[in-house]
Amino acid sequence: MSESSKLSNEEETSKRHVATTLNYWDDPGDGARPTPIFIGRGRITNERPHLAHNFVVTDLSGDEDKYSLDNDGFQYVRHTSREKEFTSEKAIHTAYYRECEQLVKDVTGAKHVHIFNHKVRRGPTQWHHLGLNNLANRGPVTRTHVDQSYAGAELRLRYELPEDAEELVKRRYQIINLWRPIETILKDPIAVASADSVPDTDLVGAEMTEDDFKGESWVVRHNPNHQWYYKHQMTPQDVLLIKCFDSNTSVARRALHSAFEDPSHRDKESRQSIEVRCLVCYDA
Repeated sequence: MSESSKLSNEEETSKRHVATTLNYWDDPGDGARPTPIFIGRGRITNERPHLAHNFVVTDLSGDEDKYSLDNDGFQYVRHTSREKEFTSEKAIHTAYYRECEQLVKDVTGAKHVHIFNHKVRRGPTQWHHLGLNNLANRGPVTRTHVDQSYAGAELRLRYELPEDAEELVKRRYQIINLWRPIETILKDPIAVASADSVPDTDLVGAEMTEDDFKGESWVVRHNPNHQWYYKHQMTPQDVLLIKCFDSNTSVARRALHSAFEDPSHRDKESRQSIEVRCLVCYDA
């Protein structure tokens, strides 16, 4: 065996692929729409049924550069933030938002980035099942989803930028989530599915109301051909960009994502992460 082959085999052996389950929408098969979700007044109501299905989530550590927003719907980048604790809403809305806007511009080449909200997660894994519906206990989302459907993306654009929406929808626009660990991730890492492994027929529009905004996300029908990936032990310098929508139909338009359980780290402390949601607009 050549030295290059030995190195390749050693690198593959060192990867930490995880046999686990991922939760998919429990489609009743009668054409009924998914149960709506309501978020507001500090609480969340989510009674949408899901079922667990077996998957192996592939560790792409060392191969991050092989995956991109346009080809796969997600991209890993290295970036050090000046913000470390993420406990001050003021600091998040000012300094951290500016960092995120610039990072997304640098990665995509877009001229305009509008951040419309963020979510900090520090709660336990099964926070819904534990009855912890207070958003102060927000934990990881262990259900496969995309934050906006194609129709939902335009709803969000028109809600956030009503005065410019008629012109913006004529040009390319995207919704990209910028996901960062607050502490190194062991428990409940985040997985993303390559866009080309997920046909549109697996996606079902689902109503989600947050405060005074009624939007639409995708829930997902189970398909064993979905290809799931993650990066083992993401650090606060590892940023994952997740594309939720792209108006350009010639590239990857969306990436499923979900937290998942790594059985080896089940007893570790609750995961801490922050996700910033961005409308990304182009001049053409």
